[in-house]
Amino acid sequence: MIKQQGSNRVYSRETDADGKTFIRVVGTNRDENRAFIYMARHFRALGLPVPEIYSVSDDEMSYTQEDLGDTLLFDNLDPTLLERTIRALAHIQVTGARDFDWSVCFPVQVMDERSIRWDLNYFKYCFLKLTGIEFSEPRLEDDFDRLVQRLTTSDQRLPDTFLYRDFQSRNVMIRDGQPWFIDFQGGRRGPTQYDVASFLWQARANFSPALREKLINDYLDELRKLQPSLAEHLWRAALPHFVLFRTLQVLGAYGFRGYHERKPHFLQSIPNALRNLRDILTDLPEYPYLQEIADTLTKSISPKDGLSAQRSISETVYQRSGLTVTIYSFSFRRGIPADESGNGGGYVFDCRSTHNPGKYDEYKSLTGLDQPVIDFLEADGEILTFLESVDRLVDHHVERFLERGFTHLQVSFGCTGGQHRSVYCAEHLARHLKEKYNVRIELIHRERGIAKTF
Repeated sequence: MIKQQGSNRVYSRETDADGKTFIRVVGTNRDENRAFIYMARHFRALGLPVPEIYSVSDDEMSYTQEDLGDTLLFDNLDPTLLERTIRALAHIQVTGARDFDWSVCFPVQVMDERSIRWDLNYFKYCFLKLTGIEFSEPRLEDDFDRLVQRLTTSDQRLPDTFLYRDFQSRNVMIRDGQPWFIDFQGGRRGPTQYDVASFLWQARANFSPALREKLINDYLDELRKLQPSLAEHLWRAALPHFVLFRTLQVLGAYGFRGYHERKPHFLQSIPNALRNLRDILTDLPEYPYLQEIADTLTKSISPKDGLSAQRSISETVYQRSGLTVTIYSFSFRRGIPADESGNGGGYVFDCRSTHNPGKYDEYKSLTGLDQPVIDFLEADGEILTFLESVDRLVDHHVERFLERGFTHLQVSFGCTGGQHRSVYCAEHLARHLKEKYNVRIELIHRERGIAKTF
């Protein structure tokens, strides 16, 4: 399994009969899968550096693609690699748009006023409201109206260019010293400035102003070769507004992924993103209320004190959002699941002491989700006795965590293959907790590639 920070898709590295590795992707939305598959094949045919698609399942919910390795640009922000990457971006945007079928884009075909407002509301509802600060919605919407007007001004755009949508250093792989591009399934027709803003103002990358300016010049040098009619002064004048828009959008994502889904990587990015917001608004006086909000959010954050400020905001939101219990089934052959919450602790239960239906031919192709396996385990009874003890232990933990305001508990069930007993036990505990407590439950059958939240 390949760990993902911000995606619900399940990725695994597998090996074929000849010893060649490839990546299997199990998606959650057929239209999103179709978008990525079409874009990858289209870009590949144009000679752009994206993974080759090897196969697609009949229901289009799964596909296999070329393995580009494990080296992210984020792990080595070398200036030479950064320049190669941002020059290649211009080709993705301009060359990649040639003969492109925009109708496949998911969830929308173009960055228009409606999709801009979706992202602004993402910031308002998934970040700003969760921080608990008081703000005036009418004044905020006035600034949003001005920003939407600026972003949709037609004289700053090139015709029919591809907007990558999430162009950042974690979505660039380095192979043989060259950048390769992934995770562009949210792409659509739109302005080129958005991707430059996304890349150069990525919160965790924290590029210096001098490096940003150098990379903007590199990008425009490449873009002029592809679009000689580029009005550079208009392009540059619009860029700060796209930086503001992108920063608001990612803060919404950090709020949702960090505060709501408890993913620490996103919480760690909040202080830098807030500083980006404050700094860019200094040069944009037409958004006075956003400036007030940025000052309120960042007044306790300094370069030396970012983590403590992050912690104080996080604790406020955690107190409002309750407890999440993450429940895994897994195979001991592939190791115990890591705790991605940053909390640590919890339980790992070994189900191998109970009767294994996988020893019998009629159950080998089934899992703990299938009724014949469920009937076998419950008729045998051994696993029910085991789960009585599990329920008592976990109930005690959940009740104490709720009393003390804790936010995360992880419980993992392991067996030989992660197929029968562990799957049954994880399902049992999820149902038990759902019926007994008001908690959020994340249920992950790691070896089955299944994840559910309720």
